[in-house]
Amino acid sequence: MKARYKYRFYPTDQQKQSLAQLFGCVRVVWNDALALCKSSEKLPNYNQLSALLTSSKKAEERAWLNEVSSVPLQQSLRHLASAYKNFFDARKGKRKGKKVGLPKFKKRTNKQSAEFAKSGFSLKENEVYLAKIGCVKPIWSRELPGVPTSVTVIKDCGNRYFLSFVVEINPVRIEPKNQSIGIDLGIKTFAVLSDGTQVKGPDYLKPDHKIRKLQRKLARQQKDSSRRNKTRIRIAKQHNKITDKRTDFLHKLSTKIVSENQTVILEDLNVSGMVKNRRLARAISWQGWYEFRTLTEAKCDKYGRDFRVIDRWEPTSQLCSECGFKWGKLDLSIRKLICLNCGTHHDRDENAAKNIAQVGMGYRHDFKRTQREDKTTCSASR
Repeated sequence: MKARYKYRFYPTDQQKQSLAQLFGCVRVVWNDALALCKSSEKLPNYNQLSALLTSSKKAEERAWLNEVSSVPLQQSLRHLASAYKNFFDARKGKRKGKKVGLPKFKKRTNKQSAEFAKSGFSLKENEVYLAKIGCVKPIWSRELPGVPTSVTVIKDCGNRYFLSFVVEINPVRIEPKNQSIGIDLGIKTFAVLSDGTQVKGPDYLKPDHKIRKLQRKLARQQKDSSRRNKTRIRIAKQHNKITDKRTDFLHKLSTKIVSENQTVILEDLNVSGMVKNRRLARAISWQGWYEFRTLTEAKCDKYGRDFRVIDRWEPTSQLCSECGFKWGKLDLSIRKLICLNCGTHHDRDENAAKNIAQVGMGYRHDFKRTQREDKTTCSASR
């Protein structure tokens, strides 16, 4: 299986100019090819796009494309062809995961990237040689487990530079401690496990307050001015703080859960529908539930675990995990409750996590019980 290993590096001033030129050429090649695809009656294939690139290099207005390596330019055309293939496969139902849209034009203010295949880079001791860029020295926070097949140079909106290597790795075999675990995701408490463990997420309020303040400042500044551009970069850096904090938290949590349990069970959440709630949209977007699901599924493949997702319509919050008594829908304000059938005291989220684990493992309660017509009330008020 393939995995990515990402390292930060600090280019010299000359390398920054060369990288800026490379990113600009990759962006122009992508936009030219995308414009041709949108204007053509029949979608051109990769060979036709490659021939267009060759003819563009011979033209005087595009002669500066010869000043950078041709490898990232060809990779940009391959990515465009893959983007269109993913779009059509998603429409036909041949592609797993969420549906993808049509490719979009690239902007210079967005994240920039350029991919080098094997012929465009090489490893020299602690340095990485990039064609027509030179040798860069990344910060090796961990060793590469093998020989990389490609490397992508990335510049994010906060002007940080990264090298992302694609490496072929072997699955890791670790004996699990538990047979299965059910996970109920939430906002106030990020995850409640079926064994009773509660995991709270990081606090993003401080960088969020700075972002709001800077966005008000950005709205008052003149467009295309140098000060506005500086403010935009400051906003991007605050967004990077939130992203880095969330990514670090999700990686550590997913690794711990997957390494300790043989079967990991999640609930299929309708995140796109939930963020339409204007009062909870920001808090839901901070959590990164879909990213956590993606990381957990990938690490289950890496560690040889079983990953399962139950249907979103399963009434996990409406059933007693002990006897299967169905009490119906609950108000969000009710966090503790008592089952009127067996008298068990339940925490709402922990009870839902236990039901997720039971449904995921194929166990069902006998639901042939009389349902109550009135609402279940909080146990503290009884």
